[in-house]
Order: sequence, then C-alpha cells, then structure tokens
Amino acid sequence: MWRQQFAKRTIKYGAASAATALVGYAGYSYLAKQRTAAYSRTVYADPLETPTPPGMRPHAFWTPPKREEMINELKEAQTGGSKEFDLLVIGGGATGAGCTLDAATRGLKVAMVERDDFASGTSSKSTKLVHGGVRYLQKAIMGLDYEQWKMVREALHERKTFLHIAPYLSNELPILLPVYTWWQLPYFWIGCKMYDLLAGKQGITGSYALGRDKTLESFPMLRAENLVGSLVYFDGQHNDARMNAALAVTAAAHGAVVANHVEVTSLIKNDEGKVRGAMMRDNETGEEWAVRAKGVINATGPFSDAILKMDEPQLPDIVAPSSGVHLVLPSYFSPKNMGMLDPATTDGRVVFFLPWEGGVVAGTTDTLCSVDANPKPSEKEIEWILSEIRRFLSPDVKIRRGDVLSAWAGIRPLVRDPKAANTKDLVRNHMIHVSDSALITIAGGKWTTYREMAKETIDAAISTFKLEPKRGCQTEHVRLIGSHAWSDTMFIKLVQNFGVDLEVAKHLSHNYGDRAWAVCALADHSGKQFPSLGRRIHPLYPFIDAEVRYAVQYEYALSSVDVIGRRLRLAFLDAQAAREALPQVIEIMAGELSWDESRKQKEMRKGLEYLTTMGLPDSILDESTATPATREGFVNLQTTRSLDFVDPASYYRRGQFSAEEIGVILSAFSEFDKHGDGHIEVRDIQPLFETIKIPMPEDKLLEAANIKHTDPGSSVEFEQIFDVLGEIKEATNAKGRKPSSELNLNQIPTHRSGGGL
Repeated sequence: MWRQQFAKRTIKYGAASAATALVGYAGYSYLAKQRTAAYSRTVYADPLETPTPPGMRPHAFWTPPKREEMINELKEAQTGGSKEFDLLVIGGGATGAGCTLDAATRGLKVAMVERDDFASGTSSKSTKLVHGGVRYLQKAIMGLDYEQWKMVREALHERKTFLHIAPYLSNELPILLPVYTWWQLPYFWIGCKMYDLLAGKQGITGSYALGRDKTLESFPMLRAENLVGSLVYFDGQHNDARMNAALAVTAAAHGAVVANHVEVTSLIKNDEGKVRGAMMRDNETGEEWAVRAKGVINATGPFSDAILKMDEPQLPDIVAPSSGVHLVLPSYFSPKNMGMLDPATTDGRVVFFLPWEGGVVAGTTDTLCSVDANPKPSEKEIEWILSEIRRFLSPDVKIRRGDVLSAWAGIRPLVRDPKAANTKDLVRNHMIHVSDSALITIAGGKWTTYREMAKETIDAAISTFKLEPKRGCQTEHVRLIGSHAWSDTMFIKLVQNFGVDLEVAKHLSHNYGDRAWAVCALADHSGKQFPSLGRRIHPLYPFIDAEVRYAVQYEYALSSVDVIGRRLRLAFLDAQAAREALPQVIEIMAGELSWDESRKQKEMRKGLEYLTTMGLPDSILDESTATPATREGFVNLQTTRSLDFVDPASYYRRGQFSAEEIGVILSAFSEFDKHGDGHIEVRDIQPLFETIKIPMPEDKLLEAANIKHTDPGSSVEFEQIFDVLGEIKEATNAKGRKPSSELNLNQIPTHRSGGGL
C-alpha cells in the first residue's frame, strides 16, 4: 500500500515539477530579456556618486538638509504659496519611502510625511528576509497556481535588486531545511532547484543537499533523532529599519522633501471633490499647516483605513490586520552564518530561525488582531514559537522563556480590494486602489517587493494625475546612501585609521556603508591606547556614542525610541540592554538637541513604554527613571568581575537578569562562600535567599537544580542557585504577562500565511 501511495505521490510531484520547469524556463527567458533592456538605459547623474575607490574614505560627503529646512519647504506649498508638489506621500515605511525615492528619481516634485518615525511600524518588525518565498513556490507547484508563481518570480528578481542597491545592508544567507523522512529528500531537492531556476543568474549561491553527518556538523544544535539529511538553499537578509532610513535619506538626496513626526490630520479637496493635498501637524511643535499637491498617495500600511476614511467616511475597512510575533534569542542557539526553516509546524505554517546582527530571530505567527500603533506580543504567542523551536532542536539545547532577549509584534496589512466582486477575499500580494476622489492607496505586499510596489504606484499616479516625469523608473539601479564607496573589507581601514576595535568596525561597515567614516569622525576618545575612539553605549554590543550623534545629525532621529529601536536596533536585539543604555543615549541626544531636564525625563518614559512592546514587563514603568549608578545598593559589572569564580557577562547574556541584579546575587553569594571556590553549604541556602529578599523556593525547584537540600554535608554551586533564581524569575514574568484572553493562532488561513512579514 505504501509503495502505491509513494508511486502516486512521486508521479504527481514529478508532473507538477516538470510543468513548473517549463514555465520557469519561459519566465526566466522573459526576465533575462527585460533585464537586458533595463540595464541598457542610461541612468541620470547620481548626486551621491563619488570618484573614491570602494573601501577608501570619500573626499566629501553629501549632507542631508536639516529637518527645519524640510518643514519650511512643506510650508511653501500652502494655499497661496509659491510651491505645489506633484505628489504628497503619506507614510514613511518601506512602501512610502520607496514611492518617494521612485518619484524623486523620475524628476517629480515629491514630499513624504510620517506621523511617527521612518519604519516605526511594520517596516521595522519584519522577519529580516529578502526572499521569494519557498512556501509560495510550493503552493504554486502543488496548485498549479500562476499568480503564486508570478509573485515568487517578482520577489526573486527584487531580491537581486536589494543586493545591488544596498550591498552593505543586505547579504545572502544559507537556510537549512532539515529532513526526517527519507522520501522528502528528493521532494525538497526538486523544490529548491526550482527555486534556483526561477531566480535565474543572480549571483546567489545555488542550493545543495547534505547527508546526516554533514547536516549536524553544519547545524550542531539540530535534533539528531531520525534525521535523514537536509537541503540548504539561499535567500537574502537585510537590516529592515536601517534600510528604510537609507531609502528616506536617499530620496532627500535626490530632491524629495521628507519629514518624520509630521502627521496628516485631514485631506484637502478641490471644488470637484478631488483630493489635492492635506492638513498636517508637526508633532514636535504642534504647529499646523496645509500642503498642496496634484496627487496624494496613501502608503500607511495597517493604518490605510484611517486615511481612506478621511476621504470616504463610509468606506468599509480594506485592511485585515494580522499580528506576526518574532523573538530574539542569544547567538549561541544557531550557527553564525546559517539559518533554518521548519517547513511543517504543528499548525501547518513555517518557522524561521535566523542569525541576525549578533542574535537569532525566530518566528513568526499569524493571528488576527486590531490595528494598534504599539502592538505587544502576547505570552501565548511567545510560548508557541518557543514550543515549535524546541521540536527541532536537540534535547541538550534547553530554550527557556528567560532566554528571550527581545520579542515584538508587527502588524501585517493583508488587504481586501473594495472594487472586487467579493470584497471579503484577501488580495494575495499587494493592491493599488484609486478612489473616486483620486486618492491612491497602496497596501499589502511585503518588504522584498517594496520597490516593484512603488514603481506600480508611481506609474498609476503619473497616469491618474497626468504628471510629466523627466525620465522613467530608475530605482532598479539607484544605489542607496552608503553604497557608493563601500567594500566588504572597509572595516580594516576603519580599525587602522580610527583605532576602533574590530567588532565595532565590522558593525559600522555593515550598517552605514561608506558613511561609517562620518560616524567614526563623531566618536569620543576612549581614553585608552586601543581602542582609541568610540565609547560603547552597552558593554556587550558594538554600538557606540558616535552612532547616536550621527542618527540625530544625518538621519532625522528626534526621540530616544528613534535611536534605540530603529537607528541602532539595540531594542530589537536585547530589550534589557536597551533599557540600560537608555540614559546614556538620552544624554548624548540632549547635547545634540538642547533638551532640558523635563524633556529628558519624557524621553526616558517614552523609551521605557516602547520597551514594554519589545518583551519587557509593564512593571518597568513603575520603577525609578534614575540611572542605575545612582540606585542604592547597586553593584556594577566591574565590581562583580572582581569575584574570581564566575564571569558575570555569561549569565547576563541569558537575558533574565539586569547587571544590577547579577551584582546583588554575586555579592550575596560571596558572603557565604567561605573558601572562595564558588560553593556554599546547604544550610546557607535559606540565609542567602533572605539576604537577597527572595522567598525560600519550594523543594521541587531545588531538586530540579540537583541541589541535595536534605543532605547537610553537601555543597551548592553558584550555577545551581542561579538556575533556581532563573526559574523563579521566569515564573514571575510569565504571571505578569498572561494574555487577557485566549488567542486562536489558527485564525489566519494557512494558505494566506507568507512565512514572514
């Protein structure tokens, strides 16, 4: 029986694969011709171009206009003013910034406003992949679905564009597909080869198969039981929020007016009822004014309905928001340069497990939700992701709730077409809607296809508003700021020229490109012989003081959240570390923006509120906003390092305890460690817990840590006490973050789940 089933399955998959191959070849041939024609076009003069060879310091840097200058240009487009924009783009996420850059490089007069910060919403909370979507390809093959096929083909083409226009922010990443059933090896092999074929000649490494031993050698954390082998395919990865900021600043370099923290409060219509501008408010000053434009584009992602209802109050909602939760775990849970994909979770979705910026990103979920400017991950969603991860990792690798360094929820804007026959059906990719009053809305899609979405949107705007661009779409070739004089070995010269340490130099090179030279020029002297420049804002991460200054001076950062969340990404990597770095970040920003004490306190509060959306408990809002050094009883890392029986940094990386808490635990333990060898006697356990003001744990917690509490002659190691405290804190945190209601993680149909934002 099983042989018949296998034979039928093989014939079915083989036929589908053959048909797919033929279509794939035709698709590839078509794309190849299109690319040849595209690359033959002459690109206009790039204002960011430099004669400096890659890897060398540019002779001069283009400096972005100040925010005040941008605001003044917006005001010039008021009614009766001297200026009118061709296009006004509402929304500064990936799609909005992409539309702005596209319009500016075509020679149109364009302005973009964002009520919060660039990438403050979904665009900073993605899976960090630049991918065609192997899951979409599987659906296309199994269902012989041309639309799915077309979507994968388009995304794979855009993947190549990413690597070309922002090479320092994006890279290829091998992703391992573990196989635990022998017949799946040829099935996955065919699928990966079809993925390669569809991608064409992009310069990305092709997929390959690994046997059981080589799989475990490449990914030693993997569960070995019943493992047959694996397939490894390659996709792209990027730093999403920094990519978004680069798009906005590059658009400004090409003549666009871009302003964050400027909110649209209403739309302006002419006598014919057509949208011709908007009223807006500067959320920094409260000042309001009108801006005139020939056309308005709504690119606000999950908030599209809010703008649409300014146009047509009775219009039904088009956005079906879906919450996608991701976690960040310490780097030791994954190889440094290889990710993993679980193709079959317990509910039929996929889970990614990817190294990123020194951490490991895991996710995602798809849960129906409401639209919220500051969504929080629920404890149920966090635990679901952890439970799925535990299924494919070795039993020796214990992942606990306390290992979660950061957790966030991004709202994926699935959309319905209001002009479709059945308005309940969700659009598979993206949708461009032109209302009766000529408001253009672009919604849906994903990060990978932002450029193609922007191109189609600006094409629609040119047609709708009868605009006269000076040239066609250029964005397939326009490199983003930082790309022009960057090379993969540039970090070596940063070490040699500025005396920054190696980890910092690599970080700056791969986050700022050739602008890393400008960042280093803003760094403080360390007071050491080496590294001589740059003070880390947190001892465990390569972010330095100069990045905060650069964010303010060159990237329009206006708040502490702009910096810790979207310019430096520390909040995404380690929410507790971001909390500890917050006072220093605020002090540096205060020097740049002339903040008084009142504003600094507001920024501290704002930063803490933001960190409660990144996995920290709400209880942090009730604590003092004073810096740790002023708290009574504080023991800093330097003090705890003087204890010779443990390295506190190794415990700190677990993400459960702050530096203050570790110092208290170590100091208390050392009082009872009579011989200084990292052991205390059993009779000292209760006094120890009394000293640190923690109730004596139950026997089962002591036994779980292998503490022989009934044997007076036995001793207890620091690691055992630390494990018990970790379990207590984990349980305490879990109680404090229980979901207010039961969540149904299957609410989004599996065939709509894209495996990431």
